[in-house]
Amino acid sequence: MSKNNINAMSISKVYPLYVEKAERKGRTKEEVDEIICWLTGYSKEKLELQLEKGVAFETFFIEAPEMNPSRELIKGVVCGVRVEDIKEPIMREIRYLDKLIDELAKGKAMDKILRKAEEI
Repeated sequence: MSKNNINAMSISKVYPLYVEKAERKGRTKEEVDEIICWLTGYSKEKLELQLEKGVAFETFFIEAPEMNPSRELIKGVVCGVRVEDIKEPIMREIRYLDKLIDELAKGKAMDKILRKAEEI
């Protein structure tokens, strides 16, 4: 799938997959929501509204109230690509989110996932 197709994909189609992945590993929808809200600055209510509207990933990130500056501390590989090396801004934001959900599913503590000890 090309990056343009991913940018145009609805967040509401991918969100249930994030929740499902987390729940398979004993984590919760609330933790997924906390991660998304931490990353984007959306409140839980605004996140729900964006999901109901079915906005595209690109729109979701462009309209994000305040991208967390600590997201730049997210390092590692997602889909065979180092997130910190991704040049295209929206794709990098999508992969940051993917990486955080992966960390959640792997059992990492929320404080570590949300980079609390490392914040800029």
